Amino acid sequence: MTSRKKVLVLTSTFPRWVGDKEPPFVFELCRRLDGQFDVLVLAPHADGAKCSESMAGIDVVRFRYFFARWERLAYQGGILANLKRSRWCYLLLPFFFISQLAALWRILRHQRIDAIHAHWIIPQGLTVAIVGLLIKNMPPWICTSHGGDLLGLNGWLLNRIKRWVIRSSSLLTVVSKAVADCALSLGAKTEQLRTISMGVDTRERFSPSTTSVCSDNELLFVGRLVEKKGVTYLLDAMPEIIRQCPGVHLSVVGNGPEENALKQQADRLGIAHAVTFLGSLNNSEIPELYRRATVFVAPSIVTVQGDQEGLGLVLVEALACECPVVASDLLAIRDVVVHEDTGFLVPQKSPEAIVSAVVTLLAKPELRRQLAIKGRDHVIRNFDWSIVASRYAALIGKLVEQ
Repeated sequence: MTSRKKVLVLTSTFPRWVGDKEPPFVFELCRRLDGQFDVLVLAPHADGAKCSESMAGIDVVRFRYFFARWERLAYQGGILANLKRSRWCYLLLPFFFISQLAALWRILRHQRIDAIHAHWIIPQGLTVAIVGLLIKNMPPWICTSHGGDLLGLNGWLLNRIKRWVIRSSSLLTVVSKAVADCALSLGAKTEQLRTISMGVDTRERFSPSTTSVCSDNELLFVGRLVEKKGVTYLLDAMPEIIRQCPGVHLSVVGNGPEENALKQQADRLGIAHAVTFLGSLNNSEIPELYRRATVFVAPSIVTVQGDQEGLGLVLVEALACECPVVASDLLAIRDVVVHEDTGFLVPQKSPEAIVSAVVTLLAKPELRRQLAIKGRDHVIRNFDWSIVASRYAALIGKLVEQ
């Protein structure tokens, strides 16, 4: 009887403890791969987290990179957001990188690892690429870009680093066609590149409710309150939406560096009575909000620095719950939303276009229903975890057998 192959997963986004509010998509993928492989996760430590534990049968090792109370580079919105929030975090970068590299080195020296899966080109992919220069018999490895690393990190040096990491990896997976185009422009080979999104649980977690009553006038936004999410344009649209649809209400779920500015904007526009900022909620609370919402709005933009959505997984979640969506017409989002078939696409940075689409959907319940049904069917066929995990399992299986 042959033993199961062992896969080491490197990530900077992973639940720190049971019930954590951190995005769970890497954990969900690992949980589904664990049925075919032995999965070991290497993630950064955080204050209050265990240095090692088993989560849902997955072995997790968290590397320390500073005094626990000051380990603030990862989590809470991610490395890029934390660097923008505090210059102090830049001082943590060398400690983080060296500690991650040392932790990876120790694991490869003392355990049999058959394949490595690094999430994000920088820093995890870079760490694996460097260790590959230092160790003999380096396992084959997959690098996954979720978009922010390829689309949001720009400049001569960063592009050189990204090109080198891409060349060093055995395979590169990306979450959307837009990210794939960016990878190709940086030298990725077509035979090396695969487009595989992250997934959602359409059977139990993100599914229509048979008991919840959908509101007739509830708008919903879920996401980090950062520039690329474009929430300011949704708030600019609200006065006219309220004028045409009295009684409409917007719930904003999430936190981030723009939270205070957005609250001040709502006050300035005189719409504070119709907008509720709910802050960051537990992941278990989100599906019910999708089910109750009349329309989900994702007004994402491309920032001046080029940062933009890699996919827009919240749109996938909303559609899985049969919540009609209005989203900005960005390349990555087109993988999820087909205009007037699974939702409405509008030009980015256009409050007027948001008003038109939202008011149309609020006024036409039958149209909402048609879009919702088609949207969920689209998600089930393309984004269900069973499909996504099987694609990754097939890739890893081929790698370890080579």
